[in-house]
Amino acid sequence: MIRIGSVEIPGWLAMSPMAGISDSPTRTMARRYGSAFSYTEFVSTDSLAVGSKKALSLLRFREEERPITFQIFGNKLEIIVDAAKRIRELNPDIIDLNMGCPARNVSMRGSGVGLLRKPVYAGKIIEEMRKALDIPVTAKIRLGWDDSSRNYMEVSRILEESGVMAISVHGRTREMGYSGKADWDAIADIKSERKVPIFGNGDVSSYEEAVRRKEESKVDGVLVGRNSIGNPWIFTNIKKEDLSFEEIVSTTLSHLQLMRETFGDKYGLILLRKHLVRYIQSRKEVEPKRLELLKMEDPEKLIQILREAQNSLSLVS
Repeated sequence: MIRIGSVEIPGWLAMSPMAGISDSPTRTMARRYGSAFSYTEFVSTDSLAVGSKKALSLLRFREEERPITFQIFGNKLEIIVDAAKRIRELNPDIIDLNMGCPARNVSMRGSGVGLLRKPVYAGKIIEEMRKALDIPVTAKIRLGWDDSSRNYMEVSRILEESGVMAISVHGRTREMGYSGKADWDAIADIKSERKVPIFGNGDVSSYEEAVRRKEESKVDGVLVGRNSIGNPWIFTNIKKEDLSFEEIVSTTLSHLQLMRETFGDKYGLILLRKHLVRYIQSRKEVEPKRLELLKMEDPEKLIQILREAQNSLSLVS
């Protein structure tokens, strides 16, 4: 059990926040399959401060997703604090400041990983968020802007001194993006010096690897990003390759149902595609229909094809 301020996290392995991926249905699936808590996609504080309906819609969640962390990004202290106070009314368990997004349109404007270039200012933002909120404030960082400015020890120290209650660390710099290998030795260095819970993130491809990373780095928890897409079993030590096609179909259709309930039939199915391609990856049962499935706009037709493939398998066996 990990404690972040007053919030108890019932586990150590969770899904990392991912723009365009970790919507409410996907978070719900992850929680059902063992993810310890939920992060929303990051949301712009500039948009939240003016009450943008689109931005607010990204913060919708189901109760079963709790503990739920709202992740926000921005570069102006007053706007960040104002947005944090506004979304506090939506009753999240934790609010997280994104200091790790490497996307050019975010970081070059001083948001996301851009805040690592101003660690004292970032600390002030955390300090003011803490004063304004009655729930825990956390942060997600990278190791630095580039290899010549790997200031993660300074940043983590300032954030801790400013009152942050947990830090998640992606083991790459902004310059690396998602290339190269995550530096778990650096994550371990942060853990060795900080007293607040530290979550490590980067290149975790299996439950076994998550266990190994946790044991070697001594972090409190591990976050899994891209390798959890279409594979919620990663949180429960179940190898996807060992699952029957029936189990794959059942989970896929549960995800589809949540998508339909949240976003409607057509758009829900469109949003499912990025997960569907991973759910059915390497499954010979649907290989002849793979492209058709990934272009489909009728959820009932999708269900029909998956059920037919499942039934055909049952007849053969």
